[in-house]
Amino acid sequence: MSRKNSLVNRVAVVTGASSGIGRALALALAREGAHLVLASRNVQALQELAMQIGAMGRQALVVPTDVTRQPDVQRMVAESLAKWGRVDVLVANAGQYVRSPIRDLTVAHMQRSMAINFYGALYAVLELLPHMLERRRGHIVLMCTFDAKKGLPLDAPYVAAKSALAGFGEVLRQELHGSGVYVTTVFPGRVDTPLIANLRVPWVSAKIPAETVARATVRAIYRRQPEVIVPRLAIGLLYVNTLSPRLGDRIARLLHLQGWEIGPPAQCERS
Repeated sequence: MSRKNSLVNRVAVVTGASSGIGRALALALAREGAHLVLASRNVQALQELAMQIGAMGRQALVVPTDVTRQPDVQRMVAESLAKWGRVDVLVANAGQYVRSPIRDLTVAHMQRSMAINFYGALYAVLELLPHMLERRRGHIVLMCTFDAKKGLPLDAPYVAAKSALAGFGEVLRQELHGSGVYVTTVFPGRVDTPLIANLRVPWVSAKIPAETVARATVRAIYRRQPEVIVPRLAIGLLYVNTLSPRLGDRIARLLHLQGWEIGPPAQCERS
């Protein structure tokens, strides 16, 4: 990687860093030489993660944060800037898998999903964007889901919120062209994290390790990629669905891509 794009001594904020993709990404960024701001509600998990990062020779600032509360996000950003004077990378990753058949859907389902899966990212972006624009440097990563490319049955609350995030990222990326601030939206398929621990999935959409998503995201930061879809197998379904949504629907039904719930949903932060 070029020295210009090096992550050594850069400062990266990761929300939802206590488990899953967020935790894997924090460790991956630390291995690349970045210092971390770890944000989540699970303070104990963050402190353990900070110790691991410290053992790697990097610094980690733990900031207990509920991303659904804008004042929490504002405080987290203020503490980050007070410690380092800058934030180079924002990974808006915190989230929750909210499901409901539409026939049973309530406004409360949608509000809960939007609060964490859309507004939780929005608050962080809006808080850090002026700082990045002033420095003419920065990278914003929005952790979305492949469900925002092809929605699946039972996932309406989650898909609606993540689709809003994907659309926001699409516009944000274009508006920031030439500003020195880059935007990457990541669309993972099923990931083996506590977020969907209660979900059994068909072999064709087998859960991938969080580390796989983390590696792909770090590569995207270096390459300034606008979008990342992982695993690559999911790209085939995207092409089919683009050409024929009816055929895409049929494939989703035949393969039962929505999976089977085998227990109560986990109440955790983003995978």
